[in-house]
Amino acid sequence: MTDATVLVVDDEPQIVRALRINLTARGYKVVTAHDGAAALRAVAETKPDVVVLDLGLPDMDGNEVIAGLRGWTTVPIIVLSARGDSPDKVHALDAGADDYVTKPFGMDELLARLRAAVRRSAVSTSDDLDAVVRTDSFTIDLVAKKAQRDGEEVHLTKTEWAVLELLVRNRGRLVSQKQLLREVWGPAYENETHYLRVYLAQLRRKLEKEASRPRHLLTEPGMGYRFEA
Repeated sequence: MTDATVLVVDDEPQIVRALRINLTARGYKVVTAHDGAAALRAVAETKPDVVVLDLGLPDMDGNEVIAGLRGWTTVPIIVLSARGDSPDKVHALDAGADDYVTKPFGMDELLARLRAAVRRSAVSTSDDLDAVVRTDSFTIDLVAKKAQRDGEEVHLTKTEWAVLELLVRNRGRLVSQKQLLREVWGPAYENETHYLRVYLAQLRRKLEKEASRPRHLLTEPGMGYRFEA
C-alpha cells in the first residue's frame, strides 16, 4: 500500500473512472483533471507524486503541458496515449516525460511503472521549485507564466519571459552568458552578449524597485547572471 498522490489527466471519463478505482484500491490518492489548464493548476495546488497524462487533451496538446510543468517541477510524468508511433514517443520524452504507456494498456504494467515513478519522485522532490516565487519587489508565477509588481501584472515579451524564467528556475545559481544565449536565442547566438545587457536592463526597469541598483536580477561581470529571491 502507498499514500502517494497521482494526478490523472484525461478527458475520457471511462479511463479516468477505471484508473481511479484501480489506483484507489491500491492505496493511491487520486486527483483528476480533464484538460491541460486544469492539469497545470492541479500540479501547483496538490503537488502530486506522479502525473499520468493523456496527450490528446481538448484545450492543448499534452506536450505543452509537459513543457509547462518542466519549467518549475521535476514531478515524474507518465504519458498514457493512443499515439503509439515512435516520433510521438520521442517528442513526449524530449519535452520532459519520464515514461510512455500506449493505450490500450495493461493495468499491471501501468502500476509497475507508477511504483518506479513514485520511487524517483521521493528522491527528486527536494529539487522542486515553488510554482510562485515572491520577492519584496515582484512575484513570478511559473505556471501561469506571469509577473506582477505591486499587485499589477507586468507585460513581458516572450523573450523577456524566457530570460526571466531561466534565471528563476536556476534560483541562486550562476547562469552563464552562453547558456542564456543558447537556450533563449539558439546556439548561433552564443557570442551576442549585448542581447543580454539589453534584456536584463528591460527586466530590471519593469521589475526591480531601483533598476540601477538591482537586488534580484544580478550581474556577475564577464560570467553571467543570477536570480536571488
